[in-house]
Amino acid sequence: MIRLEFYGILVNFFNEEGHMIYAFDTYYEDYANTVCIAFEDWTSEKESEIFIEKTDITSDYESGAFYKRELPCILSLLKKIELKEGDLIIVDGYVTLDNDGKMGLGGYLYEALDNKYPVIGIAKNEFASPDSQRRSVLRGESKTPLFLTAKGAEADEILPKIEQMSGSYRMPALLKKLDQLSRT
Repeated sequence: MIRLEFYGILVNFFNEEGHMIYAFDTYYEDYANTVCIAFEDWTSEKESEIFIEKTDITSDYESGAFYKRELPCILSLLKKIELKEGDLIIVDGYVTLDNDGKMGLGGYLYEALDNKYPVIGIAKNEFASPDSQRRSVLRGESKTPLFLTAKGAEADEILPKIEQMSGSYRMPALLKKLDQLSRT
């Protein structure tokens, strides 16, 4: 089932029946194209649903404050998704940025959702500041890691889940599909 909605990543941390993982991503042109792929299990090869939403860009890009641009897009699409206890969200980016408590997009999303749903950040590029909560994830034969941060869940518990996600390359197959859908 495909619905037109938003960009972002939500993923279900718990593999209990009825829980979902939602992954979100947004791409910007003259508008913000936000996509969410929902799937049932960390090892799922196919999504259960796709949500897409095109919205106006409400904020210019601001270095160090990426969340100001993307968070409104994710929150808008989330209005069309019924989150349940045990559901998990994945965002393309960081949840935490450093050891001093500076938050990334995922941290602001976690707070906007009243700390009710675990938010996992999966970033392709390393953030310069040290963060003791950040984990490097190597997948497939890639020597280049993905970077994992989380709130509401332990990064050390999520790391093997990311390694087990479907796809034999650095980027899990469903997250690669998410990225491609956000650019169309």
